Order: sequence, then C-alpha cells, then structure tokens
Amino acid sequence: MNVPKPVYLIAGGRDRKSLKSIIRTILKDTGRIQPTIAYVGVASGDNWPFYLMISAMIKEAGDCRIRRVLIAPKKADLNKAQAVLESADAIFVSGGDVEAGMKILEEKNMAGFLTDLFKRGKILFGVSAGSIMLAREWVRWRDPEDDSTAELFPCLGITPIICDTHAEADDWEELKAALKLKEEDTQGYGIPSGSCLKVYPDGRMEALDGAITQFLKRGNSIVKQPELLPRREVTKWVFV
Repeated sequence: MNVPKPVYLIAGGRDRKSLKSIIRTILKDTGRIQPTIAYVGVASGDNWPFYLMISAMIKEAGDCRIRRVLIAPKKADLNKAQAVLESADAIFVSGGDVEAGMKILEEKNMAGFLTDLFKRGKILFGVSAGSIMLAREWVRWRDPEDDSTAELFPCLGITPIICDTHAEADDWEELKAALKLKEEDTQGYGIPSGSCLKVYPDGRMEALDGAITQFLKRGNSIVKQPELLPRREVTKWVFV
C-alpha cells in the first residue's frame, strides 16, 4: 500500500548552486535512475518562458524527464493533465501568484486530484509561490491599503503548515499577518532564499541548505522562535 512521502518546500531567489543541490536530493528520493517530473505552472498562468527557465534548472540538477502539465488554458485537456500527473515520479509546482494559482486549480477541479496523489505516495515539491500553495493557507487583502481587510484563503493543504518564501528582506511581513489571523500557538515558517523545508508525513521537519525562520503566535504577538538548522553531516574517520 502506498504511503505519503515528504514534501519539499523550496524558496527561490538565490544562486542556482543551492537550488540544484536541493533538487538533486529530491530526484534521488524518487528512487528512479531517470525520474519523470510533472511540471504544474498554474501560478504563472502556464507561462512558457517561465517553464523553459525552471525546467532547464531542474535538468541541470540531475538526469530527469520533465513533462509540462497544462491546466490554466481555457481548452486545457484535463484528462491528459491527470494522466501525466498520475504517471510521473514526482510533481513540481512552480512559482508565480499563490491566489491565482489556487483559483485555477479549484475552478478546474484539480486541487483534490493533487491531494489524492500525495496521499497515494506521490512526491511533491514546489518553489516560491508553489511551496506556499502546497501548504495549508495564505493571506490576502480585500483592500491593499487597509490592513483590517486581511483574510486567509485555503491552499492545497498537502502539508498542514503556514509558510512563506524568500521574504527575509521585509522581515516576513505577510507571514506574520497570516499568523495574526490564526489561533493561539500556531506556528509559521519562513523559508529564506535558496533554502528548503522538508516536511515529513508524521510532522517532522528538516531544513535543507539554510536555516528556517520560525514564528509562534502568542496572544496578539508573533514571537520569533529558535531557527530550524540543517543537520550537519558527520564524517567517520577510519585509521589504519
């Protein structure tokens, strides 16, 4: 019986060396010599140049085949899209606009399909907006000039956390706004540029290629917690 696999939440915005290292780990996790990666680009409206750029980066990391899954176009063949997703060894969700991407998935009845594939053991990973889409929910403003209009909207919920990506320059302003709308003791995770948060099905978390910023809601405050640090590899020396 298939069991859920870890989810990889990547933040873009830094040199390719770190991202390639993370993606190499994901490709290895598929257990395939030449894995097939399904590319979901709804957050960018299935933008072609964006696909070319990201797919080239993924291929630089290791030997793999990438299949583009068209969902956003009005005449998209959703049966074909589902077949590609089902047959892939892993599914990649690209960056762009979180709310726009979720709207397309919901309108095309594809959100539940992706969630089901995860439950059946498919590896999913995202970058930037794609990572946020894989999490529980995100924040929007009905009026961008009025903070009181902030509200949460649901994402895929494939991993039950709230996170933001490469927003360290503004001190995670949107993540903090989202946490203020949550119940007491809710945690939030800021994934800095070039880093990755690996979330296991049992709730364990691992930082890859950089420390993860952690926050906790306490009363009306958002309190910064100790960083989640990457594990250090230990080299065993053998003396002869």
